[in-house]
Amino acid sequence: MCGIVGYIGFQGANDVLLDGLHRLEYRGYDSSGTAVLTDEGSICVTKAVGRIRELESVIDNCPSDSKVGIGHTRWATHGPANEANAHPHCDTKSQVAICHNGVIENYYQIKEALQADGYEFKSETDTEVIVALLSKFIDQEKATKETLTNADLASVVKQATAQLHGTYGLVVLFKDFPNVIIASRLGSPLVIGVGKNENFIASDASALAGKTDKIVYLADHQVAILTSETMEITHRETGRINPSIHALDMDPTEVGLNGFDHFMLKEIFEQPASVRNTMRGRLNEEEATAVYGGLNISTQQLRKAKRIILTACGTSWHSALVGEHMIEEIARIPVEVEYASELRYRNPPLDDETLVFAITQSGETADTLAALREMKRKGIPALAICNVVGSTIAQESDGGIYLHAGPEIGVASTKAYSCQCTALAMLAIHLGRIRHCSYDRGRQLIADLQCLPERIEKALEANDEVRTVAEKYQHATNFLYLGRQANFPTALEGALKLKEISYIHAEGYPAAEMKHGPIALVDDKTPSVFVLPNGYIYEKVIANLEEIKARGGPIIAVADENDDRIASLADDVIRIPSVNDFIQPMVAAIPLQLLAYHIAVLRGCDVDKPRNLAKSVTVE
Repeated sequence: MCGIVGYIGFQGANDVLLDGLHRLEYRGYDSSGTAVLTDEGSICVTKAVGRIRELESVIDNCPSDSKVGIGHTRWATHGPANEANAHPHCDTKSQVAICHNGVIENYYQIKEALQADGYEFKSETDTEVIVALLSKFIDQEKATKETLTNADLASVVKQATAQLHGTYGLVVLFKDFPNVIIASRLGSPLVIGVGKNENFIASDASALAGKTDKIVYLADHQVAILTSETMEITHRETGRINPSIHALDMDPTEVGLNGFDHFMLKEIFEQPASVRNTMRGRLNEEEATAVYGGLNISTQQLRKAKRIILTACGTSWHSALVGEHMIEEIARIPVEVEYASELRYRNPPLDDETLVFAITQSGETADTLAALREMKRKGIPALAICNVVGSTIAQESDGGIYLHAGPEIGVASTKAYSCQCTALAMLAIHLGRIRHCSYDRGRQLIADLQCLPERIEKALEANDEVRTVAEKYQHATNFLYLGRQANFPTALEGALKLKEISYIHAEGYPAAEMKHGPIALVDDKTPSVFVLPNGYIYEKVIANLEEIKARGGPIIAVADENDDRIASLADDVIRIPSVNDFIQPMVAAIPLQLLAYHIAVLRGCDVDKPRNLAKSVTVE
């Protein structure tokens, strides 16, 4: 979840590191730090608690002309956010500095052994055992060899990481070897940026946009040796490899605010374009179906599938619930939605007629990756729905669907959610058309999807109206979100968005379930947000609304633009365009995203970097 950036070349390292850390701050913002190599032959470390701006205020303590350095922005796992626990970490001799993303599960055992040998620890982190091991092994190498090569330094990293259980993305500086950075990974992402007379490394390609157009995705158990002129990659066990160099097709403006106050608001308003990109080239009107080129599974295999498992975490889990409704309704295949964090430890009955789809924005979510690996271990075809090309899940899945939503910087997911739902809608059509879905039905569903970007644009026109509602309810301490059928996941997602960025307690329920317990929470200070666009179950949801109204609960309704009845029942109404049931969840989510955003802003919250959270959850 932490962000790592490294640089070796001809530019001032401090400037490159700070720029990269700003772009990676969404991955963690409890503390940050840099380590650069000085002309005097020492490692200069600067750390600060809090946001990157705090680091900027003190970084001048290190030389600005250094051309080699590493940086880190932290999401705390072991030990609180303070300078002692902030990265980079150095050994007691100050001969090694490292930045680490991940969790070392056996750190306590390693720490005890090192303490028995006399090593004194300075932090509460699991990371410090890595730097201690590196210091130990570099001393051993120096004792046996007169001169060490870059390959020897890589060997030191391999020796240290061989003792680790857990995950790591690791970059290393050695004081006595100022012309090299060593990097290694297992389960935590690292991307190398290849330049001319300079090389970069980062946790995410977004940090490299505008700096290079060539990148290499480091894979598990690989070690990279970077100098300003060269890049060499070896596998911990199989030796040197020839890496695949990919084009980095990312405009730096994609990771900028472009006039918006926050990334979250920018990404909410990008949804018409991102949904359009998700669908581009995938809708075949002539055949009345959706087309996927990357599933890597034959039509015959898809037709044999009698059960689908969708596994995900957080917002992606909510999109999976929407997908469950779509696939079962259109393709008539039973679907189970599993929390990835639970599926990885369960032993569900599986057979060769089961398919698994792992859904993730980042492609690095640790729980989702572990669930996918467990399914693959049992011989089940494991596919992915993912937004990040080259991510670990994208590499390890048997096939899948890229969202093409573009970079999502705001910690609370918005455009990735609507694109996941759209991808699942197209998957439902694809599966339905090879089974029971008629040509005419397929054409109608495609027509619905084709109008989705326009309908989202219209839903966004309610922004000012939503802000007015937010002003009215910004001081509430509890919210209830209610919907039925495919809009029950919409209610869950609306509640999650409010919790994530405004810190208001909110819960989502199927509207009819209120009377089975949660209705006890209703009072005149607890708003209920009803998602009730027109549809076959509209009257049932109205009945549930009446139950809340009868008990004095304030009601906010997200309703169809043509609904003339709702104004007499709800205290506040947010209108969305009239659409068929198939795409209602994607359209109805828009005002809920805006409501959470405006309430958070009015409460003075940092909507892009909410407390305790980070964007890419690469720890269990």
